[in-house]
Amino acid sequence: MRRPLHRPPIPYHYLSQCSPDDEDSPNVQSHRVFITSIHWNNEKILRSSWNAAVISLVQYFGPSNVYISIYESGSWDDTKGALRQLDEELATLNVPRSVILDETTHAQILEKGPDAEGWIDTKAGKKELRRIPYLSRLRNLALQPLTDLDKENSTRFDKTLFLNDVAFTTADVASLLATRDGDYAAACSLDFAKPPYYYDTFALRDTQGHEAASSTFPFFRSRASRKAILAHEPIPVRSCWNGIVAFDAAPFYSTHSSQENEQTSTPGLRFRGISDALSMKHLEGSECCLVHVDNPLSSTRGVWVNPNVRVGYSLEAYEAMHPKDGQWPGSWGTIAGAWRNRVMRWATSPRIKEGVVRRRVDAHGKESGEKEKGEVCLINEMQVLRGNGWAHV
Repeated sequence: MRRPLHRPPIPYHYLSQCSPDDEDSPNVQSHRVFITSIHWNNEKILRSSWNAAVISLVQYFGPSNVYISIYESGSWDDTKGALRQLDEELATLNVPRSVILDETTHAQILEKGPDAEGWIDTKAGKKELRRIPYLSRLRNLALQPLTDLDKENSTRFDKTLFLNDVAFTTADVASLLATRDGDYAAACSLDFAKPPYYYDTFALRDTQGHEAASSTFPFFRSRASRKAILAHEPIPVRSCWNGIVAFDAAPFYSTHSSQENEQTSTPGLRFRGISDALSMKHLEGSECCLVHVDNPLSSTRGVWVNPNVRVGYSLEAYEAMHPKDGQWPGSWGTIAGAWRNRVMRWATSPRIKEGVVRRRVDAHGKESGEKEKGEVCLINEMQVLRGNGWAHV
């Protein structure tokens, strides 16, 4: 018998809880889930919904089935205060966790100057720190407890769940983990900051490796990705992040083997940026896209977007993507969106943008001998850290 592609969407009257006794609740409670996030100036969403949503997740899975790893750095609002409150609540529930609040600000990092890879010469005539290597380092720090727990007591998890600063519910996470009955390398939500326009243009790539054709439903350029979302089925893609992403945890662990009486170890999957030399060609790629390129399971089990899991960077955005009648995007949104997408596919082509990237990657390869397998992730940009955030240069 053919295995069903996905479970039906969970009704969104589940506001923050998904009880083990709910008939529509996917059977994911037995999963052991490593939940991780990084934060910077997120106080508003933390206090309005995120903290409560994390507590609900813990109550759903049970403290013994989760580990919470949070890394915050350099916020100038009261993100640290909001996370301290969450830490106290997690302690009350006896949740294993790591909550690191780093006082180091962007300005202090930039003032200190180059101390590792990621610093490049820009048109401003000075060395500046690239944004993506910086973010990759933070994500890897947040992942460190995964490795430490394995080394200390052989504690391993089934799934690794990455949470952005978004409004979400336990039902959302349960639905996401149940995508294709758990058969995936990674499964992502759809994220929205200003509905109906989707947010994560940097990391999302369709089955052909293209950016979206339109910023509204049905988004995708490739036929396979577009056909799936029109059917409200899991969408095959090359890469995604989109607010929340669940990975099979196995690739994040080191692997060990014996060869000619010698033990060898291969490091687990981690986040990275492209090389500094390649970035000097005025190219950049999201660490959240490159991780799928590097993931050995991506080619065999696939990367998927679950269109029934939609999150927002504010409560207002979340509510806008969950109409009371449960119908998204609705009849008019489907018809108008399909025609808008068709016009964009007819009127535009990814060839020029992708051609620029390909020529620069090829030129770099000839000069250095380096081969970057994540070309699908690259765009014609250079991003550097600033004291108040980041900027294009």
